[in-house]
Amino acid sequence: MTALTIKALVHETAAQLRMAGVEGPRRDAELIAGHALGLDRAALIAHGDDPVTDEAAARIAAMAADRAARRPMAQVLGTREFWSMRFKVTAATLDPRPDTETLVEAVLAVVGLRLWKPLRILDLGTGTGCILAALLRECPAATGIGIDRSPAAVAVAAENMAALGLGGRATIVEGDWAAGIDERFDVVVSNPPYIPEADMQRLAPEVRLFEPRGALTPGGDGLGAYREILAQVPRVAAPGAIVAFEVGIGQADIVAAMMEACGLGPVTRKADLGGIPRVVLGQA
Repeated sequence: MTALTIKALVHETAAQLRMAGVEGPRRDAELIAGHALGLDRAALIAHGDDPVTDEAAARIAAMAADRAARRPMAQVLGTREFWSMRFKVTAATLDPRPDTETLVEAVLAVVGLRLWKPLRILDLGTGTGCILAALLRECPAATGIGIDRSPAAVAVAAENMAALGLGGRATIVEGDWAAGIDERFDVVVSNPPYIPEADMQRLAPEVRLFEPRGALTPGGDGLGAYREILAQVPRVAAPGAIVAFEVGIGQADIVAAMMEACGLGPVTRKADLGGIPRVVLGQA
């Protein structure tokens, strides 16, 4: 046993993360300790005076060092919760963000009474598979395809679908957006790379240094992925299909105009919890 208690080790870890400039150091210290010890926050507090084994202290120290280097918490822990489901996260995938739940909410609001119909869903740039999994969870008769350019991301998404019991309803494949797809879908969704190249250096170290660059920016003005996808949408969207994108700050009106030019209007917008227009949605 070390001489440290759980409470003292959490305090030391929080101090280390604070010195490294990590936002919310106490929260992250508790998450790291809880993960290493197999305790939730309530148990962590209740057992605060318990001593920590050398083995557990070493695990906490290694995770804390990773976080102090500004590796995202989702990568440090290896998982992230999204839509009340837990997803495996690696350096090959974007960290699922709460803002992206706005996209799921917007699609489900339009699906409405079709919730129980055998919808076909296409998720372009699926990453961890979180958007497709959330829609399949809420639409019990639906099936779908998730596509990603990264073979490593495809493997993670397929693993997540299997772990969530959705493997029989979701096919995860490697591909270049919808190229090669010869089927029409009732729902087409995407959270593509949209950060302008000029903004990349201003991102937090957790994002800029550790998340996959190709999932963050397409280069240039940040709109290239929307142009590519919208050129393919008429071929894969069934009549009346819902087509929805997550967009970056200041991009909603531009992407909405691009969608309307493709016959997907009128386009609606939905803001995230911060009041930022985060989703644009149209119908074929």
